Amino acid sequence: MRISVFCSANEHINPVFFEQTAALGRWMGLNGHTLVYGGCDMGLMECVARAVHENGGQVVGVVPSILEKGGHTSKYIDTLIGCETLDERKQLMLTHSDVALALPGGIGTLDEIFSMAAQATLGYHAKQVVVYDMAQFWQPLESMLNHLQQQGLMRGDYHRLITFAHSLDEVRASIAHLEP
Repeated sequence: MRISVFCSANEHINPVFFEQTAALGRWMGLNGHTLVYGGCDMGLMECVARAVHENGGQVVGVVPSILEKGGHTSKYIDTLIGCETLDERKQLMLTHSDVALALPGGIGTLDEIFSMAAQATLGYHAKQVVVYDMAQFWQPLESMLNHLQQQGLMRGDYHRLITFAHSLDEVRASIAHLEP
């Protein structure tokens, strides 16, 4: 599978996020999955790229020119796809992946989750977003989505677009369920 990973590029975050991200990357690499990600050499982005690369997986970095100019392109990228804007990056990541996986992150990660899910609601694609809820990081988001669902503000069940996984085993099961 080609798995887009959305996540933080920050360094000073919960160490558990790095441990679980490295384990995810090892699993991806050892099982022949391809990482498609934003190409940055910092935070969880660099952690997952390094783990995939060091365990035999392929790493595709979709890198905005502003990131390249700033010198923050990862050395673990096997295939680099350049772009100009974050919107272009999101679209390229969607195009080059079979599923998206969101790890802990900030505004950019939220944007990526909801852009992908919103496009799916309109029928642009049928790809799933799996939100990896490391150390209950995404619990408030899951509660908010459940609240929106209960208030009748979503068409249909949001779970057909966004799945929450609370362990690496659940991530693996969610992805295995999507494999052809």
